[in-house]
Amino acid sequence: MKLSRRLMLKGVGGAMLGLPLLESLMPRVAHAADSGALPYAIFFRQGNGVAAAQNTSELGAEPERFWPRTLGALTAESLSGRALGVLTEHRSRLLVVRNINMRDYNYGDGHARGALQGMTARGPVVEGAGGGSEAAGESLDHRIGRVLNPQQRDSLFFYAGRRGGWLGGPCISYRSSGVRKAALHDPWAAYQTMIGGPGGLTPEAREQLLVRQRSVNDLVKAQLQQLQKRPELSSSDRQRLDLHLSNVRDLEVALSCRMRADQELLLQQQAPGYDSTMGDEVLATAKLHMDIAVLAVACGTTRAAVIQVGNGNDGDTRYRDPTTNQLMENFHYVSHRRTSHDSSGGIITGSDLLHHQVDLQFASAFKYLLDRLAAYQMPDGKRLIEHGVSVWYNDLGNGPAHSARNIPYVLAGSCNGFLKQGVYVEASGGGNPNHNRLLNTIGSAVGLRNAAGGNLDDFGDPALPKGVLSELIA
Repeated sequence: MKLSRRLMLKGVGGAMLGLPLLESLMPRVAHAADSGALPYAIFFRQGNGVAAAQNTSELGAEPERFWPRTLGALTAESLSGRALGVLTEHRSRLLVVRNINMRDYNYGDGHARGALQGMTARGPVVEGAGGGSEAAGESLDHRIGRVLNPQQRDSLFFYAGRRGGWLGGPCISYRSSGVRKAALHDPWAAYQTMIGGPGGLTPEAREQLLVRQRSVNDLVKAQLQQLQKRPELSSSDRQRLDLHLSNVRDLEVALSCRMRADQELLLQQQAPGYDSTMGDEVLATAKLHMDIAVLAVACGTTRAAVIQVGNGNDGDTRYRDPTTNQLMENFHYVSHRRTSHDSSGGIITGSDLLHHQVDLQFASAFKYLLDRLAAYQMPDGKRLIEHGVSVWYNDLGNGPAHSARNIPYVLAGSCNGFLKQGVYVEASGGGNPNHNRLLNTIGSAVGLRNAAGGNLDDFGDPALPKGVLSELIA
């Protein structure tokens, strides 16, 4: 049986279930696109800054609770007691970068400046528009998709949290100036998008998907059994296929525990999960999106995915304080240290510690992503996490000050050896904006190039200094 890549991706009834590339079944002379080792980028966005060392008029001096203790090699000791300590198990794969500074564009609001600039390195279409702001350029994930994805397929953009709100909910991914990308909100709809959607299925297969009584694996069971019996299938390919199918099953089980789509529409504002204001449910949804993103990059469906948690200022989500098991005020209030979206509310006692607890929960979610990527062994013997880069970043440097300086960036994975690992570095640039150069560096690691064929050096606002951050490159 001659097995092409297209046939490997095609299931019974036309269902497009993305399988990992099995190199032992490919032609001896394969194109680079079929190597199964192409670099990718997954971005995970947190709003409202982190609980870093700062002085606030509300609470005075706040101690450092986020950044490692010392520059240089990351150790268990340097991460101890910090939010990044959650990632100690992955420290050899981390590249923690301080001194990333955004340009202080006049967006009319610090949250708009951070959220809309974060993936675009662009200023506003109209200055001073606040909640009505838009970024004046495409985002890096979209550039990666339209240049590097098969058939210029869109990057995947996921959103977890209540619809609407400040900046209109999903707000970090852009097709072009002023043109936002629509986000995949419901994980079930996102999963159907990845496998090709119900439109290409037979009526019988569509019904099975809708009622969620049978796995997508079952829809292609006969073909998979035939594939698994192939004598030339390598042990690495068998392991990769088994792990992939197991992960598909795990994802479907998680999704099946949620309400059906028609029930969710009836409940609307009371719907749990992806449209929730409960931090536990929001981050659980973000993890489902991570599962889908990992499957997508493992299959070669996309080379870029973005996961946004919460709206522009995450002002609807209430995270839980694990020390008391009580819900906090909404995260925007906590980041302001006051019971208001401005400076008029009363001080929230211990809000700096509450902010740290939110950071820990985001760190745990990022660790979940890294664990999933590390579980995939690729045909070259490396783990999927090593072939790409996962980026946990923030809109702001801190909460109360809404700083555009020292924006947190935590990278994991070397993109096949392009990026340094296991270190905490300080980016060059001093007081000048260098955030666009960080995005250039990530884009270059994934495979984007400038017009002359060199590393990407001109992404973002053309008025910003060009180049990459060489201190991040191995």
